[in-house]
Amino acid sequence: MSAVTATVHVARIEDDASVRAVRGLRVAQDQYRFVGDITFNLGDSLRDPMSEAMAVWADGAVIGFYRLDFAPNAVAGRAFERPSVGLRAFVIDQSQQGRGYGTQAMAACCADLRRRHPDRALLVLTVNCSNLAALAAYRKAGFVDTDELYRGGSAGPQHLMLHHLQPQAPPDPER
Repeated sequence: MSAVTATVHVARIEDDASVRAVRGLRVAQDQYRFVGDITFNLGDSLRDPMSEAMAVWADGAVIGFYRLDFAPNAVAGRAFERPSVGLRAFVIDQSQQGRGYGTQAMAACCADLRRRHPDRALLVLTVNCSNLAALAAYRKAGFVDTDELYRGGSAGPQHLMLHHLQPQAPPDPER
């Protein structure tokens, strides 16, 4: 596969053309258990007032999808000390994988969150322990593994990973 030559951006899904494009995305059979049914995830996120359905764009075409969840316990089954948003169902179309779009999409996602939701300090996600390619990709995109396992997923235990959207306060030397 060739490297990314297009500029990647993300946008909230708000029109029928974007919905149709996301429904046309495909993943390899072995990835399906990690991302789930794209059409279901899209519809569920469009109906949920605590979620945002997001499209990943490159060269004027939708190449990916993800869901942002703003409920405090949506991703890890618990709230965090800092205001967070959960990332779920992230997918880059099978025909576009291996070109660096995922890393660019995560950078665009974080920039979008900082702009539209400046109150959120953390982007939270879980990654199945056996999904080594995704673990490496999220680390490359700046996520940190908390060394905490989430065991609520249907496909087995998952690593809990965080991306700091806002700078962390330095430790208090008086403590």
